[in-house]
Amino acid sequence: MRRRLVTSYLLLMALVLLALETPLAITLANRETDQVRVNRLADATRFASLSGPALRSGAVGTLRAELDRYDQLYGIGVTVVDREHRSVLVTAHYPSESTAVEPARRVALAGQQFTGPEAIWPWSTGPLVVAVPIADGGEVLGAVVVSSPTSRVRQSVRNMWLILAGVGVLAVLACVLTAFGLAGWVLRPVTVLDSVTHEIAGGDRAARVQHQIGPPELRRLAANFNDMADAVSDSMERQRAFVAHASHQLRNPLTALRLRVEELGPSLTDEYGRTEHQLALEETDRLAEVLDGLLTLARAERGRDRLVVVNAVAVAESRTVAWQPLARHRSITLDVTVPDYPVSARTVPTAMDQALDALIDNAVKFTEPGGHVQVTVSRADGGVAVTVRDDGRGMTDAQLDQATERFWRAPDAQNVNGAGLGLTIVAVLVDVSGGRLTMRQAQPRGLEATVWFQSPDS
Repeated sequence: MRRRLVTSYLLLMALVLLALETPLAITLANRETDQVRVNRLADATRFASLSGPALRSGAVGTLRAELDRYDQLYGIGVTVVDREHRSVLVTAHYPSESTAVEPARRVALAGQQFTGPEAIWPWSTGPLVVAVPIADGGEVLGAVVVSSPTSRVRQSVRNMWLILAGVGVLAVLACVLTAFGLAGWVLRPVTVLDSVTHEIAGGDRAARVQHQIGPPELRRLAANFNDMADAVSDSMERQRAFVAHASHQLRNPLTALRLRVEELGPSLTDEYGRTEHQLALEETDRLAEVLDGLLTLARAERGRDRLVVVNAVAVAESRTVAWQPLARHRSITLDVTVPDYPVSARTVPTAMDQALDALIDNAVKFTEPGGHVQVTVSRADGGVAVTVRDDGRGMTDAQLDQATERFWRAPDAQNVNGAGLGLTIVAVLVDVSGGRLTMRQAQPRGLEATVWFQSPDS
């Protein structure tokens, strides 16, 4: 936008300069031409007054000396012709061939003065021609034609045009500096607003716009943006606080309810009652898992916590060891591949631990007995990538697009234990850590989930 504003200012300035300097340049060329024309016309008139008696008497010696001296002093050619178009006198610098001379001679012999051209431009090549009739008693005896070189006039006009061009360039430079300053003043609030918008989108809920800079309209926009950001941030904080508080408060009655349901077990004698009792216990456990997930999600979404440096190799190895009993129970091979040197990542506290727990849990949960789950730590894109790959049922592209939505579960996973919050929590934890979560179908089957975190030195 700044470039467009500056371009608009420059275009307007160029049009103004063109409208002002073009007529001025033409006026200067005409003025220089008129000055030379007036001088040459005065000289030709004086020569015509001297030529009349000379042509009558035939004694042209004095006139010849006068014209030769004029030619030597100024380098201006002069010719005197009689009424029969015969040249009576010709000086040394008079052009032998010139397209402008013959028309001037005819006009002067017709009893009229002639000057041409109308204006001398820097690119002109011909001389300035002035012709005056020689009259005596109302009778035209001949004509005096003065052919003046225009090099000095053209140089003078060229110099003045260069001065005008220099002034125009200075004006354009001043306009550029002014335009950049004005555009910066106008767009500074917009630039700040754009930057703060990205900061808020990145998780910095406290970022705000300085609304004391720029035009009044943009100041009001910045103030209204801050009010909107405050309202949205307050609403989100209230929502997260409510979810966290509700999840925490529901834990106690849920625990008491489970104990009471569990105590009912010994009093049930028939098979149907014991089956329903077990299902009730499983549902209370599932509800407790949902509450734990909501509480974890609310804490993760509270804001961008301080970042800490963790050893990705140590975390991957420890979480793999922690999930080995469940993997063995389900007859699944769980392996970890890590470099033989420490690899550090920058995350919020426990982000990598919880992310790996959720990813390994999903991989083990949706992999058939005899399957394989592989955890890999590597350097990638200037950071650290931790990948969990399984050869289970995997997900379609449409399911991958929905996988991180809250409480979403694949149609074929409705009977598998879970709350539908695991991948959502992973996505939030990775996001507030400044990383990213990517999931894709593994080949030939299964799912490959990768969490990427920044390195401390990046």
